[in-house]
Amino acid sequence: MRIGRTGLTAAGAALLLLAGCSSGATTSAAPATSTAPPTTSAPPTTPSTSPTPTVPDQLPGMPPVVDARDVYGSAGAGMLSPAAAAAVPMVYVPHNSGEVWEIDPTTFQVVRRFPAGQEVQHVVPSWDMTTLYATDDVGNTITPIDPLTGDPGARIPVVDPYNMYSTPDGSSAISVAEARRELVFYDPHTWAVQTTLSVPDCAGIDHADFTPDGRTAVFSCEFAGRVAVVDVPSHTLLRMIDMPTRNTRMGPQDVKLAPDGSRFYVADSDQGGLWVLDGAATTVIGQIPTGPGAHGLYLSRDATELYVTNRHGNSVSVLDADTGAPITTWPIAAPSSPDMGGVTADGSELWLSGRYDDEVYVMSTVDGHLVARIPVGKGPHGLCVWPQPGRYSLGHTGITR
Repeated sequence: MRIGRTGLTAAGAALLLLAGCSSGATTSAAPATSTAPPTTSAPPTTPSTSPTPTVPDQLPGMPPVVDARDVYGSAGAGMLSPAAAAAVPMVYVPHNSGEVWEIDPTTFQVVRRFPAGQEVQHVVPSWDMTTLYATDDVGNTITPIDPLTGDPGARIPVVDPYNMYSTPDGSSAISVAEARRELVFYDPHTWAVQTTLSVPDCAGIDHADFTPDGRTAVFSCEFAGRVAVVDVPSHTLLRMIDMPTRNTRMGPQDVKLAPDGSRFYVADSDQGGLWVLDGAATTVIGQIPTGPGAHGLYLSRDATELYVTNRHGNSVSVLDADTGAPITTWPIAAPSSPDMGGVTADGSELWLSGRYDDEVYVMSTVDGHLVARIPVGKGPHGLCVWPQPGRYSLGHTGITR
């Protein structure tokens, strides 16, 4: 049975909090860093009884947040935009071998395979949800995919697109150029370069998410044990924040904003859990253990639960999305390597790539049981379940709001 927020204990039982001073913002070449010493208690979480709050001073051109208590409130079950509703339901599985495989989510059968470069990392929805892009960081291209048909188009030159995001106003597509330690901002219509932001102290720049107002982004630095905080309107670096333990082999991974905007969760593979940043992305305020190889972060369709894939732990941890309090753990029989994916539009299933085991896992979000285990090709990675509810996409494998 699905456990909601009302059945949870206090967040303080799950969250080892850390408090400290903000680093302060800077746009200089040598940004300030911030770390946080331990404290003993969690900030209180109280339900709001006031009129529905909105998010002030949003990025111009960004669709307004309807309810600041749930920034994902427009991405609930079945809340498909016209563009998404017209798409053929499909699961797109990119492979490090260079292919994209398409799986019918009803029959669990592979229905198509096509080449999309030399080493395909992610399948990323465009901001307006009309196109999906397979990113090839080795070949420096993205391959557009028509979600109405599943057909691939001609490849587009893009610098080192290990990962890709969209600014919340849709004005830029961001190539996360991991090998170059850069963020390359593109016009998403012409694919002309707008800005290149060098982030030399962010080795392994990788995953990201944005504040509710869309003005600030947090990017993980996998091989530097820190995150980079970026000002979205100016495309500039604000600050670097070191994690209390700087893991530099397989450190910070996926980033996810809590539904109420109060904190960012940052998965850390070597730490075996999550770091927690304050909602303004100025300091680390906590740590949550989950399991070995904590990697991908996904929300339930109603945004009450956060799913954490433990890539080296053969499991998915389920947490309260706002507080981080543990709910349960869903095991996946070994050998398994749950990596990245997404939740179906109706919220009933969680699909994940098995990065090191050449398979895809389909899990029930009701009780976590394994619905299907689908053999695929070599090195499946940033799997995309399509369509997704929401008004617009922030990229990655389908962050929608």
